[in-house]
Amino acid sequence: MSTLELKNVNKIYPNGFHAVHDFNLTIDKGEFIVFVGPSGCGKSTTLRMIAGLEDISSGDFNIDGKRVNELGPREREVAMVFQSYALYPNMTVFDNIAFGLTLQGVDDDVIEERVLKTAKILGLTDYLDRFPRALSGGQRQRVAIGRSIIRKVGIFLMDEPLSNLDAKQRVTMRSEIAQIHREAGATTIYVTHDQTEAMTLADRIVVMKDGYVQQIGTPKELYFDPVNVFVAGFIGEPPMNFIHANVKNGRIAVGENSLDLTPVLKNRMAQYEGKRIVFGFRPEAIELGKKEDAYQINALVELSEMLGDNTNVYVVAGEERAILKVDPHDTPEMDAAITFSIPYKSVYLFDEETEMVIK
Repeated sequence: MSTLELKNVNKIYPNGFHAVHDFNLTIDKGEFIVFVGPSGCGKSTTLRMIAGLEDISSGDFNIDGKRVNELGPREREVAMVFQSYALYPNMTVFDNIAFGLTLQGVDDDVIEERVLKTAKILGLTDYLDRFPRALSGGQRQRVAIGRSIIRKVGIFLMDEPLSNLDAKQRVTMRSEIAQIHREAGATTIYVTHDQTEAMTLADRIVVMKDGYVQQIGTPKELYFDPVNVFVAGFIGEPPMNFIHANVKNGRIAVGENSLDLTPVLKNRMAQYEGKRIVFGFRPEAIELGKKEDAYQINALVELSEMLGDNTNVYVVAGEERAILKVDPHDTPEMDAAITFSIPYKSVYLFDEETEMVIK
């Protein structure tokens, strides 16, 4: 296991494109870190700089306190799993997993012992004599993971390893990757654009946008204490609702609704009198009907989606739209006029101009 530190790391390509801006992060031994963000945000570029596949334009990358900017991938002792499985089609599962050890000249007895142990962890024992073409997508990905973890390196890097799998396979592989991490114990950095993968796998999540780190924290911290509109909207499924509202006379105008601020919020929001803010709440935070210690909003039902354990109800309030997650046995009818309540503690307010949370 290794400790990693990135200090003011930047990536600027020869054409002048600044892909990663002042990236700072310290990763503890054995920690599972997930980089998450939309396509083009710089997460894979950062991972490739850690792996030694991309040069660092400026800043320092340290492994166990030693600067390794100029070292190649092999010298950094990292193992990487890519989005594509990159398996050798003419080799069996056994030979694919053993490939790295074979190149290192490890004794055959040691190779066999370690391949069998790795295959057992990954549930591949019955497939060692098969070729990749005879495997499912999930099984191929497990072989690719096995080829990496068998080397017993201190740093394990994964670049969107589940993106080629179907929804059911992704759920299965998420739990398997979590189990592999617990057993291998390597410091792991995982890149994905899927916030569900990030929330279920990570010890800490790094949210990125346009090459900048937006927030670093545990899944719980990012879900309950987002620092800005982007993080609040990226973490959570369905995403947080954002309604543009006006502050007037100590109240918030949301569509045709006028919401009276709590005494504490009135003091904090005094500086926003006459200005516009963003009023945010999560779909699962609401309750249908009027409740105490909550904001009540009147809306009209436009659409509902029955999902089994819950129903997503799409509503409109004035010109603003929102998604509500409700009990499937309590789903309102189409075009119905409803009232829903948002507990005071479940409301997020953001500065419309900076998009930063209003503390």
